[in-house]
Amino acid sequence: MIAVAAAAFAAPAHADGNLSAYVRARAAAEAGAVEVAAAGYATALAADPANPLIAIRAFREGIAAGDLALARRALSVLEKSDVAPPDSALLRFADALVARDTAAAIAATDRLGEGPLDFIGPVLRAWLALGMRGGDPFAVLDAAEPNALTRRYAAENRALLLIATGNTQQGVEALQALLGSDEASFDLRVNAAQLLAGRREKRLAQALLGGSDPAIAAQRKALGRGVRPSPAFGAARLFMRLGADLNREETAQLSILLARAALLLEPGSDRAKLLLADALSRDGADTRALATLDAIAPDSPFASQVRALRVTVLTRGGDAAQALAAATRVADSPTATAADAQNLGDLLVGEGRYDAAADAYRLAAARGGEDDWIVQIQLGGALEQAGRWDEALPHLRRAVELAPEQPVALNYLGYAQAERGEQLSQAVAMLEKASALVPGDPSIADSLGWAYYRSGDAARAVPLIERAARDDPGSTTINEHLGDVYWRIGRRYEARYAWRAAAVYAEGEAADRIADKIAGGLVAASAQR
Repeated sequence: MIAVAAAAFAAPAHADGNLSAYVRARAAAEAGAVEVAAAGYATALAADPANPLIAIRAFREGIAAGDLALARRALSVLEKSDVAPPDSALLRFADALVARDTAAAIAATDRLGEGPLDFIGPVLRAWLALGMRGGDPFAVLDAAEPNALTRRYAAENRALLLIATGNTQQGVEALQALLGSDEASFDLRVNAAQLLAGRREKRLAQALLGGSDPAIAAQRKALGRGVRPSPAFGAARLFMRLGADLNREETAQLSILLARAALLLEPGSDRAKLLLADALSRDGADTRALATLDAIAPDSPFASQVRALRVTVLTRGGDAAQALAAATRVADSPTATAADAQNLGDLLVGEGRYDAAADAYRLAAARGGEDDWIVQIQLGGALEQAGRWDEALPHLRRAVELAPEQPVALNYLGYAQAERGEQLSQAVAMLEKASALVPGDPSIADSLGWAYYRSGDAARAVPLIERAARDDPGSTTINEHLGDVYWRIGRRYEARYAWRAAAVYAEGEAADRIADKIAGGLVAASAQR
């Protein structure tokens, strides 16, 4: 499915000139065929070289396709017309560093300071100061405008700069306050270890990359002699850090540009390639994203992340069969983790293969997820969906035992018991606790209302389920529950209105059940089942 997008737009431009090329490029861009789009915009720009409308699209597609010659040519047009987007200075900055033109790099940093990326300016100037005779990177950071975003990135880079300037112990101590278990901390840990190894502080570097986590172990194995600090090193890592933070659909183009700038500074960076592939996929360019992943060597220390991201890209591209096959290979590999098995289970749930999903989640539990409440609720949920309630119940109870303050676990078990009319007082107590933890959640409000209804207190259920329906008007389940409760208390007209709302998105057995209720009411529908 992914591979067919480009072919439809690959026909050459004809004598109708740049308009045909422009229209074809627009269509290709919409389909995620970035190479075809870039070629079309290149043709259109050549025919109308001063047109800023064509130039801005040529710039974006050139960056996405990796046609940086086109991107630079388009950017020159935009700069001449004084309409270059603020983030385009990232490309100029990277080009200046590659050319070792410090003055041009400073000028690009100044331009970044005039736009929404102004908060990274002090960090870039600090790394530039590192490479300048007599430069003081810490004075630059100290002089920065004190705001939350600047402080966040400045703190991380101050720690790296301390290591880079030989203040290794102080730098490691600064890191300890910043490191957690998230992706940003993983990257920061690796960056610091590379700098430490480059300063022959191998013991400190190995300690930073300690533990049995396969991804960390792979980085530890690949550490080698580390890296020498430079403005390019610091800027590339800042770009990757920011790109990862911003990597959402609405900011995917900025993440693509950040990754391209990082790759200009460090062409061999597999971390930047991973970021680029993810951003391209979020922007709809799945074929190009997969090609980017293919460019990462199988023995890369990021190999496990590559395998996982390939599954994600295939899933986003709508290729369910290939995504499932890739996820199965990942989960079955000798170095697979609990998270890999969970990802496979998630895909199987999406395909409605609940028994197979339960097997995957059971594998995740065996790989260290036995005491992970999320794994337990996933396993219990898959078994429940497969109709294996007696097997599901111990896992759902275990999830609540492990996470007694987690509303998701409380809601799942409480609702499942209420739906079956089992241990209703216990179910109500759990759902009341979940509701107190997140009082505005419509799903939990509906669950609690339904538990009251199943306990025989329909009047108490009404305001809760009404509120849930107002907050989530498209929910089939909530609207069906509201109709059932209305019917039970004698509000028959409103019951059918609620059921009709439920029928809008109902499918399969639920659609048939709701149709029976609309036609004959709750009693007639129950008699037919």
